[in-house]
Amino acid sequence: MTFLRNLTILALTALVCACSPPQKPAKPASMTMIRFATDWRAQAEQGGFYQAVATGEYSRRGLDVRIVQGGPGVNVPQLLAAGAVESGMGSNSFIALNMANEGVPVRAVAAMMQKDPQVLIAHPDQGIEKVEDLKGHPILLSDASVSAFWVWLKSKYGFDDSHVRKYTFNSAPFLADRSVAQQGYVTSEPYTLEKEAGLKPKVFLLADNGYPSYATMILFPQTQIDRNPAAVKAFVEGSAAGWKSYLHGDPGPGDALIRKDNPEMTQDVLDQARDRMRSYGIIDGGDATAAGIGVMTDARWAAFAKMAVEQGVYPKTLDVSRAYTLQFVTPVAR
Repeated sequence: MTFLRNLTILALTALVCACSPPQKPAKPASMTMIRFATDWRAQAEQGGFYQAVATGEYSRRGLDVRIVQGGPGVNVPQLLAAGAVESGMGSNSFIALNMANEGVPVRAVAAMMQKDPQVLIAHPDQGIEKVEDLKGHPILLSDASVSAFWVWLKSKYGFDDSHVRKYTFNSAPFLADRSVAQQGYVTSEPYTLEKEAGLKPKVFLLADNGYPSYATMILFPQTQIDRNPAAVKAFVEGSAAGWKSYLHGDPGPGDALIRKDNPEMTQDVLDQARDRMRSYGIIDGGDATAAGIGVMTDARWAAFAKMAVEQGVYPKTLDVSRAYTLQFVTPVAR
């Protein structure tokens, strides 16, 4: 449990206090407080949670939800392991499997994104028409991506680590060299490149090429699941309702809270991200079309774990069932 050994609970608790919005007036004793830690600064990719707060989807279900905004200094698994928050966001399926592998009793209880929005982006004049055409090209990747979707790219397409170049969330190196590709989110970097650089890049959504990871998962410690399963269920249901409203109703209430937490966010970025989540079926595509937002399946978790084990990320003894539970989502008919 390497990432827990040096954990200082006092420091993490102070971090939560620093990231949390000003305290609201005390709620009635019957309300269950849930501090929900996100994985990055407020943005449309978290819009359903903000919408659920703003429109009362949580409070109507007896929950006092306080979103703890993420950022470079916030580590959601550590906060959950320390008990500094009641729930948190899992960026991808590796997060839940990492915790299961290290014996940390935290589980994914729902997946708000059926498709991970990760993309690879290339220049339009390099003869790159499909993902495998990127072999031989330098690819800008963050450290987190090298230990996540890059594992799948190596497994499926035979990429190797010689392709990797350091990505620091700055597209300048990509723009300077037309042979270079970079990572991104389908809801973010393609729009930014078009708007700021006048470049319409080639965009490859990894999920549409077989990448099986869930994204924006809701994580709860097993102690919370055991102690108050009704609150966990209420949070899952409230979040799903918030996402439905954010995508297909009036997103104004959620956007207002997002921009309050993150004043650097602009409305045009929020609007285009929401449009792309709808058009690509990020939230309510796939199994969610029939079973509802948040659904997960044993088969998909097993397939993801098999890929990761075969790539040597986890031992063959990994018990994938410790990473998630289907207790709070609608079963998928097969």
